[in-house]
Amino acid sequence: MFELAELKDSFYALNPVMQSLFGGLFTYGLTALGAALVFFTRNVNYKILDAMMGFAAGVMIAASFWSLLVPSIEMAGAQGVIEWLPAVIGFLSGGIFLRICDAYMPHLHIGLPVEEAEGVPTSWRRATLLVLAITLHNIPEGLAVGVLFGAAASGVDPTGTATIAGAISLALGIGIQNFPEGVAVSMPLRREGVSVGKSFWYGQLSGIVEPISAVIGAAAVLMVRPLLPYALAFAAGAMIYVVVEELIPESQHHGNTDLATMGTMLGFSAMMVLDVALG
Repeated sequence: MFELAELKDSFYALNPVMQSLFGGLFTYGLTALGAALVFFTRNVNYKILDAMMGFAAGVMIAASFWSLLVPSIEMAGAQGVIEWLPAVIGFLSGGIFLRICDAYMPHLHIGLPVEEAEGVPTSWRRATLLVLAITLHNIPEGLAVGVLFGAAASGVDPTGTATIAGAISLALGIGIQNFPEGVAVSMPLRREGVSVGKSFWYGQLSGIVEPISAVIGAAAVLMVRPLLPYALAFAAGAMIYVVVEELIPESQHHGNTDLATMGTMLGFSAMMVLDVALG
């Protein structure tokens, strides 16, 4: 118990960028852990996977509201700005940013044939396109973790709504929902005959962008502090775009709509409890 208290104090004493790095490494680690299931089996029940993808969607929806949009609105009010304005601008900007990335970055959604790859035409292999699809929506997750750690630890939040405990709960929630994403990349590749090692490599590779974007998010907040409400809402908008455009359709692609829907509700509830209890 004493060691845990010391570990907590040591973590709280770190600067925001380092906290963000560790938070991003944690979320990446659970992506790799999910991808590691490929060492034990080459198949996963689609009902289980769809429920897990629905769970991931629910976590992201709840995190977008409780951890990002609410603090954005409250911080704007404390800064004397129209409360909803930064939230709306940031939220829509995040969605637009992901739409532009979606339009130009070559990627392939899980479960679709390579002929239905999106973005600019390319001859890249299926494995690369699958990794890029997951990587694309891991960017806003990493940014969200970094921005919240930066806000909490640097004292730029005059309302006190952004706390280190809340940032930890966000990293924990995103990490949990990253587990099925690692599975969703590595398992299809293994079923298609890709070696175990390569299937794991591609699965974990999709999450490596999270610690990088987390550090960028924290550094941006520290350098341009007045933009904090916009940055929080930006991450929320990007995450919601991913949920609606990718996670929910993929979770219901195999006809398991009821399971996917219940998974979404369970994920939302779990993230809400984490944020309220820890934040």
